[in-house]
Amino acid sequence: MPNQEPIKFEEFSSGQWAQQYQYKSFEPTKINREWLWQDPVINTLLEKASRSLAELDAFTLIVPDVDLFIQMHITKEANTSSRIEGTQTQMDEAVMEASQLSPEKRDDWTEVHNYMQAINEAIVELERLPLSNRLLKHTHEILMQGVRGENKSPGDFRTSQNWIGGSSLKDAAFVPPHHDQVLDLMSDLEQFWHNEEINVPELIRIALSHYQFETIHPFLDGNGRIGRLLITLYLVNKGLLRKPSLYLSDFFERNRNSYYDALTKVRESNDIIHWVKFFLSAVIETAGKGKETFQSILALRQEMDTLIFGYGKRAENAQVLLKRLYSRPSISANDAAELLGISHQAASALLNKMVEDNVLDEVTGYQRNRIFFFNRYLTLFID
Repeated sequence: MPNQEPIKFEEFSSGQWAQQYQYKSFEPTKINREWLWQDPVINTLLEKASRSLAELDAFTLIVPDVDLFIQMHITKEANTSSRIEGTQTQMDEAVMEASQLSPEKRDDWTEVHNYMQAINEAIVELERLPLSNRLLKHTHEILMQGVRGENKSPGDFRTSQNWIGGSSLKDAAFVPPHHDQVLDLMSDLEQFWHNEEINVPELIRIALSHYQFETIHPFLDGNGRIGRLLITLYLVNKGLLRKPSLYLSDFFERNRNSYYDALTKVRESNDIIHWVKFFLSAVIETAGKGKETFQSILALRQEMDTLIFGYGKRAENAQVLLKRLYSRPSISANDAAELLGISHQAASALLNKMVEDNVLDEVTGYQRNRIFFFNRYLTLFID
């Protein structure tokens, strides 16, 4: 890379508008450079965010069978990030089987479960390959399979113009760069992730990267979800997280207007400082909530272990059932019987015992095809 002057946040120019045939598209400034700033608040937020992230990550070492609970973090992220894009699936629905939902809810459910599959496959991929545009394309392909958007080039960067807001290019709220620039801009972004010749803290890099990704909008659909997932993949890839335990979509959804305003302020008035502060604040708050969730999980698990210990001969089956419920807190009597290798009658008796002990709730009120929820656990993931 040629030696280029560092970019100062205070002097940053976000890009320029380029005249296309009947509209103007935004050409963002490339970001694979060294970055400097004078605002001391950024240093303070950066220190707090780094500490909060390290404390959250420590929980993944001390929580037994942590991967069970990570699956619920992933379910929550998939549900929340998809909801920002307009899906209506609730958390209790997300942990059910598609066949247990009314037909009109299944399309949204599929989008959420595609997202869960995309996260899980991407995390596995990161164990052998660094974060790359190729990985993002593969993740996008999984996200878009069999849902609305499946006809919008899943797994490929766009080769036509897209826009954000409005019904057409003429009344769009924002028009990303012309498709001829996408490959070059995404190549610059990928180089920025792995450029060891520049001194830029990882949390600053991913803050800038998320802004840049959403500004490039490299796919025809699904950019919001992939861009938010990029944050977690980056943190795992760089070793700031051992497990994918931090997801910012919940913060972004609760502060949706502020989130979009912060991104827009960069493009319209070059205010990268406001965006970076917003992003670091999101990390601090979300990591803090994540720690509280893990503490609640540990307390609940200890309570459950003590309770199940008194189940005598059924204790072992109850423990197996609980492990399954920690990763997906809803189950039918048929599924429980199959999981445990016991009769439907024995499985129902165990589930009924757990209802009596206020561990599970039966939600259908039916005599047959009953569904049981581990609501005390599920509510830890619902704000």
